[in-house]
Amino acid sequence: MLVCYLTDDPGKIPAIRAMLEPHHYVVPRLLGDRAASGTGGVLMVDADLREMVRVEQIKQTLSELHAVTEKLFVVQQHLHHMVAQAFALGATSVVHSTLEIGPKLAQIEATAKAAVNGSSAATSQTVDCAQAFASMFSAIKHGKAINLSEAEGVTSHIIANIERNGLSAWLDDVRRYHQGTFQHCLLVTGLAAGFALEAGFVDIDVKRLGIAATLHDIGKARIPLSILDKAGRLDPDEDEIMKRHPAIGYELLKDIPGINPDILDGVRHHHEYLDGSGYPDHLPAGQISDLVRLLTISDIFAALIESRPYREPMSRQDAYKTLCDMDGKLEVPLVKAFRNVALVA
Repeated sequence: MLVCYLTDDPGKIPAIRAMLEPHHYVVPRLLGDRAASGTGGVLMVDADLREMVRVEQIKQTLSELHAVTEKLFVVQQHLHHMVAQAFALGATSVVHSTLEIGPKLAQIEATAKAAVNGSSAATSQTVDCAQAFASMFSAIKHGKAINLSEAEGVTSHIIANIERNGLSAWLDDVRRYHQGTFQHCLLVTGLAAGFALEAGFVDIDVKRLGIAATLHDIGKARIPLSILDKAGRLDPDEDEIMKRHPAIGYELLKDIPGINPDILDGVRHHHEYLDGSGYPDHLPAGQISDLVRLLTISDIFAALIESRPYREPMSRQDAYKTLCDMDGKLEVPLVKAFRNVALVA
């Protein structure tokens, strides 16, 4: 497979060629170099996204290589805002170390072969959705208002995708091509939408739950990156800061004209438990809405099946068993209803 390697450091080129050739044909190119490059295969970008001059050079190169559909970004610093920047530039996938490049290229190559055989067409759709999340997070970081229509649009896109291709295809594609906060948001929205569709909700209720899922973690845009991007488990002080994100999300959204109160409820309370042990308001069961109960189940399940730096993802079977073991915290009939979403869909 052809790999156009775009970098701002010529010293990296020999190591990349030694790693990837002869299985892949590597065409190196320095940022700012106007030499011709291949128009197929994969564009791999390995540059410092903190430097705006580099970002502008990448944009120029991408405009020249518009025919390349696979864009792999190497973001070695594992910083959330740099991952957001990569997706905003058009990344279809991101890796955090050179050790991940080979396996990721193998995945891309296998998926491309499968696509030729007609077995997959969803990759670009998950990329579009991830870019929408990147746009919303970026707006918050720059002090701009959240565009509610953007959240509605990405939610409708995910719902339509699941109705067309099924939930399993969506979950598999998201977990293959995305990671971190954006992967979690994409998974939770897909699971919540799949839950609502499986339960036979009317369209307006499917969309309401879906938008709440899309926006449920928007408060993480204000969590310090040192905590949000930490590779290991959070210490108690960091965990307390992380637990502020539902209230932060609520404050970011509450003054948006036309936002549904149920969506605000979902954003603020998706970490509440029926036994009152949740946060931020320690609500008793009688004050926890049905939408929140559905969203909480989707959120927990998504977190369990994700790959985290400090643990491997659970299988869907084991993740569902964990939900079943949370009797007293989650509503048992809803967990039972979620079985078809967790294991069958």
